[in-house]
Amino acid sequence: MARSLHKLSAVGVGSLTKPGRHSDGGGLYLSISANGGKRWVFLFRWNGKPTEMGLGSAQTVPLKQARELAQSARAVLATGTNPLEAKKAEKPKLQTFGECAQDYVELNKSEWKNSKHIAQWSSTLETYCASIWSMPVAQVETDHVLSILKPIWTAKAETASRLRGRIERVLASAKVRGLRTGENPALWRNHLADVLPTRRKLTRGHHKALPYGELPAFLASLRERPAAAARALELAILTAARSGEVLNAEWSEIDLDAKVWTIPAVRMKAGKQHRVPLSAQAVAVLRARQAERVGHFVFPGQREGKPLSSMSLAMALRRMNTDVTAHGFRSTFRDWVAEQTTYPNEVAEMALAHTIKNAAEAAYRRGDMLERRRELMEEWALYCYSGGKEEQLDRAA
Repeated sequence: MARSLHKLSAVGVGSLTKPGRHSDGGGLYLSISANGGKRWVFLFRWNGKPTEMGLGSAQTVPLKQARELAQSARAVLATGTNPLEAKKAEKPKLQTFGECAQDYVELNKSEWKNSKHIAQWSSTLETYCASIWSMPVAQVETDHVLSILKPIWTAKAETASRLRGRIERVLASAKVRGLRTGENPALWRNHLADVLPTRRKLTRGHHKALPYGELPAFLASLRERPAAAARALELAILTAARSGEVLNAEWSEIDLDAKVWTIPAVRMKAGKQHRVPLSAQAVAVLRARQAERVGHFVFPGQREGKPLSSMSLAMALRRMNTDVTAHGFRSTFRDWVAEQTTYPNEVAEMALAHTIKNAAEAAYRRGDMLERRRELMEEWALYCYSGGKEEQLDRAA
């Protein structure tokens, strides 16, 4: 009887956690270690003895490719040849860093959110890694990585940090495929971190924020301006939302009676739906906009069917001679929460729609603390429209 093939599924591979070997059939197994690591192995008998052949990490080798590798091994075995010996005799198909980078992007692009992200991955590596692009990946060392990162580490901090991470992943993938050995020269902890300054020490020339003590006066001045961009900025401040989320807001997302704005996952940085509790002041801004409603955007632009330009908020700030950025008001909000309230960190982070980086905490987080965040945003709105913290406390008393 023929052996059953393709017992696993891509979803199953991602959800399986029980340590041990899980058969896909035909000698292909997903092997899960006690610490949760997953790798593909091909089991066969050679000279009467059970033999294992590694096919790579499940993180970098998808199920479909693992099946193709197992099929190739079975074909070699059918000729009376040991697949392990045949593998050693083969000349690696991927030898240069550039080839490995292209292969990594190809293998992982199905899991990335959009074509823009894929293009950024490829263009960043091709642009900055020209010096090692044609170099055998096995020969890439720490000095090569530093020569790429140092010229941009302070001038382009965000780009440099992402580039380092991408180089690290490409080299890690190459090691899994047996194309290089030794420590990863792009590793940060206990390696490049001892040579390059951490990002918090770098000078970052963007996202300048207004001190929260100056916000009430700023907002009072902003409210005197009738332009749509001024109202969009006012709503962004009141909701602590990103400017792109506000500018692209649609009326179908907003429930003024329930005082909730539901931003769809496709427009969120983290790729998850986000509910924003609307304070009484935010609702007032939206009701005023609704009275002048034109089309489905809350803040329509001059071009039909398009929202306000992404530059509109920057221009509004420029006209007010204020040396801050629209995004910086999120930092203003965060500083105010930390220094002037007793709300826990997770409430503030959820209000900002930040991703929970702690895997254990994320696994247990089921709700979105909407009502707890509603209290916070009501207090924030009161502060924004007050003469300052002291006046707010006087009103509360």
